[in-house]
Amino acid sequence: MCPKLNPHANSQVANYHQMRITGMPGKGQIWDEFVRSDSRASLYQLHSWHQVISGKYGHDCYCLVAINEGAQHRICHLSDLSGKSGQEARIAGILPLVHLKSFLFGNDLISIPFFDMGGILADDERTEKVLLQEAVRLGQKLKASSIQLRQTTQLLTLPQPTPTNSNTCTNSTIPDLGCVVQTRINKARMILDLPESADALMSSFKSKLRSQIRKPSKEGLVAKIGGIEFLDDFYEVFAINMRDLGSPVHSKSFIAGVIEQFSTQSRICIVYGQGRPLACSIIIGFKNMLHNPWASSLREYSKLSPNMLLYWTMLQYACESGYSHFDFGRSSVDESTYKFKEQWGAKPQSLFWYYVCWGGKPLDTDASEKSKFGLAVRVWQKIPVFITKLVGPPVRKHIGL
Repeated sequence: MCPKLNPHANSQVANYHQMRITGMPGKGQIWDEFVRSDSRASLYQLHSWHQVISGKYGHDCYCLVAINEGAQHRICHLSDLSGKSGQEARIAGILPLVHLKSFLFGNDLISIPFFDMGGILADDERTEKVLLQEAVRLGQKLKASSIQLRQTTQLLTLPQPTPTNSNTCTNSTIPDLGCVVQTRINKARMILDLPESADALMSSFKSKLRSQIRKPSKEGLVAKIGGIEFLDDFYEVFAINMRDLGSPVHSKSFIAGVIEQFSTQSRICIVYGQGRPLACSIIIGFKNMLHNPWASSLREYSKLSPNMLLYWTMLQYACESGYSHFDFGRSSVDESTYKFKEQWGAKPQSLFWYYVCWGGKPLDTDASEKSKFGLAVRVWQKIPVFITKLVGPPVRKHIGL
């Protein structure tokens, strides 16, 4: 097993809410140190994601920064970040945006695509509002249909949702921005609070779950954790699983880019059996949380329960590495993946996905994503895997989910 991650390496940083901009280090470093200094920040607000998305998929990325210069806020792009001599200037907020534009899937600014979280990170409502105003101006300039903000907490600037059921989608207006805002809160991230040891975690599980965890090992399955050397085995399982789900797969170079950008924080987990990889995942650490953006297993081997060993391996690693929380990722409330994560003791934390539109009309929500692309999903499931590896990535890079 390779060396354990250090979950505290990213938390011991200067408080850049009080930092002068003049004489600053690299701009990406400035951005990341602001993110790391805020307790509300998420892994997916780090600057490295823009480097991967832009470098591997060619999307234009916009890193909006709010600078507090006393009585006024100045908004700039990260590339234009500078201080003014003799003035106290500090970062008060950031908003990472990625421009996805295609004939088939539309024209949108998303913070950020492919993952559960992103959005605005701001000191206060005033800063939040000026970042949103700048994002709307940028979206209109790019002729985008919407701005999608994936927040872990409710924004102060935007109208608060008023839930009526677990699948709520509410529409409201922002008169001074001339926008309609659609708020969706039917998704939740599943978070497990971890004890100090893997033994304590195992003891907390019900006997049925403990038996399910031990079953794969009794069947001869073995779990391994490593780095980029496991990429080929990861991608073999990942590509097959995505085809079976009817979804285009990310390119192998995109996955490699993530591992390379987060080389000290990421690991690949593989479960082997019967001479081949049967399940796989990627884990990435941020502060005291271990995140799991991707996990897959082969359906034909489901009787061996490789996914149970996979998840236990990730949780065991999280405990042994000193993390206090494990993020299972996004699920729709009460669906099968939600219940699977719930059995491990994970608790839901609502995600607030805002869709800011102009032109007086909200997005069409009459049909779910599954029903819109139901035929395409069924066709994709019949395509040979080697073909999906070729044609999938050029399609997948334009799908924001």
